[in-house]
Amino acid sequence: MTRYAVGDVQGCLQPLKCLLDQVSFNPANDQLWFAGDLINRGPDSLDTLRFIKNLGPCTRIVLGNHDLHLLAVAYRIRPPHKTDTLDEVLQADDCEQLMLWLRQQRMIYSDPSGDYTITHAGIPPIWTLQQATQYAQEVEAVLKSEQALTFLKTMYGNHPERWDPMLDGWQRLRLITNYLTRMRFCRADGTLDLTHKEASINQEGFAPWFSYPSKRPKNNALIFGHWAALQGHTNAEDVFALDTGCVWGHSMTLMNLDTRQLYHCHC
Repeated sequence: MTRYAVGDVQGCLQPLKCLLDQVSFNPANDQLWFAGDLINRGPDSLDTLRFIKNLGPCTRIVLGNHDLHLLAVAYRIRPPHKTDTLDEVLQADDCEQLMLWLRQQRMIYSDPSGDYTITHAGIPPIWTLQQATQYAQEVEAVLKSEQALTFLKTMYGNHPERWDPMLDGWQRLRLITNYLTRMRFCRADGTLDLTHKEASINQEGFAPWFSYPSKRPKNNALIFGHWAALQGHTNAEDVFALDTGCVWGHSMTLMNLDTRQLYHCHC
């Protein structure tokens, strides 16, 4: 068995298939981890969802901000953005089944061996891996529950900006979601800046979340997507950025988790 992880697909199905062909991926024997943002802005969101869903138990999927946004649009909680490419999904006969399937996916996944963890945006430096997993499970549980629509109504927004274990209710779930699906820059105390999307920042006190000392176990490497502007560069030996901006005309990146070899397909 070989484990692979791929960056944000965002509805770009052909580059994904190109990568899987490069490594002769076999869903009967191999695993394929997805760093979230399976859909949106690319040309084939519907076929991408169907393809990934049909891969079955070989997949390990974490949700990204675009996936959560699709849920909110599909359940008529939010209108689509002008740049969304979700119409085919919303009009599909199997839209409801696809949304139910998305709601079963994780916000974080750690391999049982303990060597890798994947989330869409990362893990804030103030959390241990155990804490991140526990908090992610709070969001996962509500997405699977009858309160899912209420959560989707309340998840949008940039506040609160800093973690407090005493936070409760929808504010708590919103901040957990923002850390795991939208984070780029923060302060050492976990205060988020969600307004900047570039690879660097000049705002005093803020830095990329992965530049701070991590509370993860030393042998646990972290995989994330979300931040295309990095173009895969983190300058950290145990943090791997796999969103290389396929949807923006760059490339899609696949990583062999056993050898750490990277494969690219230009988009």
